[in-house]
Amino acid sequence: MTHPPASVAALELLPGVKAACERLRGAGFLLVVATNQPDVARGTQARRVVEEINTELCRRLPLDSVRVCYHDDADSCACRKPAPGLLLAAAADLEIDLSRSYMIGDRWGDIEAGRRAGCQTILVGDSLGKGQIERSLVADYYATSLVDAADRICAG
Repeated sequence: MTHPPASVAALELLPGVKAACERLRGAGFLLVVATNQPDVARGTQARRVVEEINTELCRRLPLDSVRVCYHDDADSCACRKPAPGLLLAAAADLEIDLSRSYMIGDRWGDIEAGRRAGCQTILVGDSLGKGQIERSLVADYYATSLVDAADRICAG
């Protein structure tokens, strides 16, 4: 969560992220990253760099899939969050029951995508005031970190 690094060398995992992912995996969850990367469409980031970073994330974390939307807002695609396309495609490919799934995100667009896909939603951090859709949107749960979100999910 937050902005992606400019290179693989700059990639840093937040404290507890690996352990939280391993805990969720141990509880039987599939782990899918769904990320918007409009900087590729804008020409300020190379797609190759984004793919290298995602490969490194998969090396460091027990991820089942990384789904990327490379479009910008003007493209009006079905995959750019808050649209649920990335989540729906992952569910179809990996046979995921979205009604028993959680969308964890640090932006309201993540929460809206999760809602549209039929997931329970967890907003991590303090995103109040970011974006316009939050005025009518409420997450199912709020967490201070991915570790906190994993604790909530695993507690049932």
